[in-house]
Amino acid sequence: MPPLTSPRRSALADQVIAQLRAQITSGEWPVGSRIPTEPELVEQLGVARNTVREAVRALAHNGLLDIRQGSGTYVVATSELAGVMHRRFADADPEHVAELRSALEATAARLAARRRTEQDLQQLEALLERRENAWESGAAAAFVEADATFHMAIVAASHNDVLAELYADLGGVLREFLRADIGEVLRPESHTDHARMVAAIRAGNGEQAAVEAAAHPYGCRLSARNRG
Repeated sequence: MPPLTSPRRSALADQVIAQLRAQITSGEWPVGSRIPTEPELVEQLGVARNTVREAVRALAHNGLLDIRQGSGTYVVATSELAGVMHRRFADADPEHVAELRSALEATAARLAARRRTEQDLQQLEALLERRENAWESGAAAAFVEADATFHMAIVAASHNDVLAELYADLGGVLREFLRADIGEVLRPESHTDHARMVAAIRAGNGEQAAVEAAAHPYGCRLSARNRG
């Protein structure tokens, strides 16, 4: 990142906030990642420690960052609206979150079957393979990220910008609930075969694609555990 200069501290802080936000929204700092430490940001940006601290606190206040004492600062959302979503639904019933996810993904899959391009299909098939490889590896964190990326591609293939933005803003919430539901160990009952959904999208069968998209088990087990 190039050094930032400004004769006015308030303007400089705004520049730092904008640059840090850009690192987040561009995906260079993905949701769940820890951002560079305060001294590292001071060196990268060429500004004072207080300016960096002010910018990080502003982004934490807006819901993009989470400052965890003794651990670091983590990305929790990619936009202010996503941050609001994250705070608003943090304590929601997992089953209700799963129902919302199911509704959005079924709609996206139905639209994708009508609007997908050949490039979309190639992307979906590549991400489906990545998802399956992550499952076979047994790494729960890798599977959650691969699954989330695959479903984002389904939504993108719907070519509905409003749906895509809404789903992206909910992405952090959905990942957290999926991560909690999956747990540290991948269990056979946690796996859903999405090959049929991709096949339905390729065949242009919107109703079948929607049925397949809605048929995942996430959310209900965690809700049951919480009630127990």
